[in-house]
Amino acid sequence: MIRYKLYCISCKYSFDSWFSSSCEFERLKKKRLLNCHLCNSSKIKKTIMAPNVLSLKTRKENKIKINNSQKIKKRILEFQNFIKNNFENVGNDFAYKARSIHYNHKKNSKGIYGTASKKQIRELQEEGIDTQVFPWIEDKKN
Repeated sequence: MIRYKLYCISCKYSFDSWFSSSCEFERLKKKRLLNCHLCNSSKIKKTIMAPNVLSLKTRKENKIKINNSQKIKKRILEFQNFIKNNFENVGNDFAYKARSIHYNHKKNSKGIYGTASKKQIRELQEEGIDTQVFPWIEDKKN
């Protein structure tokens, strides 16, 4: 894969695009299949680009970032398992069930989790109903 910085001659807009090879770029250009994202013109040319070379320092920094993100993902998945094992999943009925618990003063009821829109969460919080937003990720092992 190769990334080119492209330039529209018509509207002077610059944008990046990926190609499988430099030959593929030339083939698409000849067939006039490259279009500007802004004005849809096919008058596109490549601009000068510096190669993206990874230094040893950059590779180490990337490795640290990857390790940190893996640790964060692991912690999120641990917390998700805790939630699944200790709370009731109410799905899309979260706002309704949260109000029911709050207004019927069901203090002994099991905690709940589920799905709610930002608007529903904001409305619950305005009503004084304690809610928390937590990032939910799928545990995919690729």
